[in-house]
Amino acid sequence: MNGGFGLYIHWPFCQAKCPYCDFNSHVVSSIDHQRWTAAYLTEIDRIADETKGRVLNSVFFGGGTPSMMHPDTVAAIIERLKSRWSCANDLEITLEANPTSVEAGRFQGYRDGGVSRISMGIQSLRDEPLRLLGRLHSVAEARQAFDIARKTFDRVSFDLIYARQYQTAADWKAELSEALAMSVDHLSLYQLTVEEGTAFGHRFNAGMLPGLPDEDLGAELFEITQELCDAAGMPAYEVSNHASDMAASRHNLIYWRYGDYGGIGPGAHGRLTLNGQRLATTTPLGPMEWLKQVEDRGNGENPRENISSKDQALEALLMGLRLNEGVSMSRIETISKGILVQSKLDYLGELDLITIEGDRLRVSPKGRPVLNAVLRELTV
Repeated sequence: MNGGFGLYIHWPFCQAKCPYCDFNSHVVSSIDHQRWTAAYLTEIDRIADETKGRVLNSVFFGGGTPSMMHPDTVAAIIERLKSRWSCANDLEITLEANPTSVEAGRFQGYRDGGVSRISMGIQSLRDEPLRLLGRLHSVAEARQAFDIARKTFDRVSFDLIYARQYQTAADWKAELSEALAMSVDHLSLYQLTVEEGTAFGHRFNAGMLPGLPDEDLGAELFEITQELCDAAGMPAYEVSNHASDMAASRHNLIYWRYGDYGGIGPGAHGRLTLNGQRLATTTPLGPMEWLKQVEDRGNGENPRENISSKDQALEALLMGLRLNEGVSMSRIETISKGILVQSKLDYLGELDLITIEGDRLRVSPKGRPVLNAVLRELTV
């Protein structure tokens, strides 16, 4: 109960596969929206039956490109989940959107269906980087879609990718300044990561991805990000997420605070605590495999896995230390006693990479750029 309860709904379809993307997304020629709606409703009912009495704090439509969903499908899903759970007074319902004019035209339908927050995958405010990133929209389309979203929803966030090919510190400073001037209250700012198995990964391994920043420039770009966002009143509340007061993504906070969430859709993950046991849930990656499994069995999940108390504590630590607020050491110790090793805490403290204030363990500003190394030291 500490971290809240949410629902993640994965829509697996995209207009095109971005070369940097390692999410479970698929390009198809046609979609039977009626079948997909029925499958989502079946899964909502199944999970609702298992989690009676829980208060639903957030819903997140992720993907893929959820703004390819029919507004009627989104509305039907929201109507069903509101009928199956008690909902928090400040229930947050987020939908990820790509900023093309066609999808922006659906925003009114999504709002009427119950969506309260839009997260837009803008990725860059420069046309040439958008082309290199394989995006289908232009900067002009992104700005137009963003303006429509701001007029339609009270809460709008967007993503930018930095540490891109050929990007200089001056380039990023100018671009981020423009983003901060767009009257946003939440920004997700990610350094480009070249993942194995992606088109970028193949190009990188073949020596065909020139112009990527070296380690020093990457660190400088990270520092610029923190400085400009802090000055604009949007400090990092998580390593890659910045928000003004009260504008943090409530759904993502459930992940980072190690709450419970149901995962619905192809490739969706979940964490559910049932009968005192914390369970990891997964689903088939293939869209048609998942759809057929729901239709044939009434259950779209793979076999569930019990998470040991030690692994729970490690997961809570790995997720929670991404947050500026850090973690409660007593909660970690309650989950699994002895997981926090004093000698490691002392070592990282001497290096000024972590801070301990009362019960709160946090990664320090000095430790944030090397967060993965800090986490390895604490958990290995």
